[in-house]
Amino acid sequence: MGLTPFISAAPMPAPSVEQAWLQLVRARVDASLAELLELPDEARLDIRWTEALGYVREYVLRPTWRMRPALLLAGYCLARGSASVPAGLWRFAAGLELLHACAAIHDDAAEQSVLRRGGLTLHHLLAPGATGQHLSVVVGDHLYARAMETLLGSELPGATQASQYFLKLCRYSAVGRYAELERGGAFLGPGGVLRTWRLARLRMVREGLAPALVCGAMLAGADAELRLRFARVGCHMGLAHELREELRGLFGEARGAVQAPRCDFLRGRRTFPVAAAWSRALPEARRELEALWSLPAERRDELALGRVRRLVEESGGRSATEHLVTRASHGAVHALAELPNPNGLRELVQALIGQLAHRIV
Repeated sequence: MGLTPFISAAPMPAPSVEQAWLQLVRARVDASLAELLELPDEARLDIRWTEALGYVREYVLRPTWRMRPALLLAGYCLARGSASVPAGLWRFAAGLELLHACAAIHDDAAEQSVLRRGGLTLHHLLAPGATGQHLSVVVGDHLYARAMETLLGSELPGATQASQYFLKLCRYSAVGRYAELERGGAFLGPGGVLRTWRLARLRMVREGLAPALVCGAMLAGADAELRLRFARVGCHMGLAHELREELRGLFGEARGAVQAPRCDFLRGRRTFPVAAAWSRALPEARRELEALWSLPAERRDELALGRVRRLVEESGGRSATEHLVTRASHGAVHALAELPNPNGLRELVQALIGQLAHRIV
């Protein structure tokens, strides 16, 4: 038998500039988060809390693209005109991630979700049933306090003002979250599209992408006019991302590897594609959509899901939402063209916009 030839694996393609930059941001922010969640002053408070904090660290540090920190840094560099950033900016970025983790923990408990970023949700890790949900809410409060310590202790000029701006938007998004949980999302009836559009915009704010971009500019000392231009970019970009996520949430398109699969119909969430479909549908299709969304949870099976998808597709809800994704993406790119472009950073942000709109990451 002759020698077996050595066959080398095909070379992996080199990461794009934005992918390499995202990897750098992720590594730096994850390191900051790990440091922030080492809390020796709490070590002797309660042994059960020490055990719970281990679950919290694992939850917060699960693999994900740190897009909020990436946009925070991009906003800072674009407004500042330089690619160098102070050390405190990494801590501020980690503080934003702690705030988002707090919101995610509370959302998981409210929706009784099972998975988050490829692992069990925190309330399932802490304890079974209602006890786990109650404990996770307390953990969320703890992370909120740690986030405030981090943001205000970053020692950056303008940190207080930027934190106040971000928290004000958190208040607004909480109103949308309340309405969504209380009503189940979109209203299938006259005026439902407008209401659902407002909810989608508030969910976009809750995701924190647009606020992070503006906070970066604020920390760099941007004046009111420049901050407004950053806000236009962020709002268009965030809306494109949110509507794309709502399409995926209904039609089950492949999500990024670090994301857990979901189905908004099975979870009882009525989102913009459904409201858009209802507003365009014939009376018979409207009645069927209403009946399907009125089904109890145990009867929302794959057969019913298939029918919902078909009705939304045939009635134009999917195409209408895709059109808005495209329009918002183009709006973000056009607004971006009005921003400064030090060292080609604007092209980097444009690539990030494309990734968010098409959910490549």
